[in-house]
Amino acid sequence: MKVNVEIDCTPEEARRFLGLPDVSKANDVYVDAIANAMKGVTSMDQLSGMAKQLAPMGEIGMNLFRQFMEQGAGAAMAGFKAANPKKD
Repeated sequence: MKVNVEIDCTPEEARRFLGLPDVSKANDVYVDAIANAMKGVTSMDQLSGMAKQLAPMGEIGMNLFRQFMEQGAGAAMAGFKAANPKKD
């Protein structure tokens, strides 16, 4: 049996329904810090260094996120190939 449920709500309504905290103020502070830091960036090296410092857990967090995305893409491709075998 397959059941599909579609819920039409705003992100704010979904956050409240799931009981997640409101982090909009923290997000505003984070975005302001990034915007202020980027005002003096004049090269890609400076931008890369700044991003590593501002990202959660610094460079380690960036590497973990990259690995997560690569593994997800690999798993998605494996599932796609399994679902769509080549026909000779």
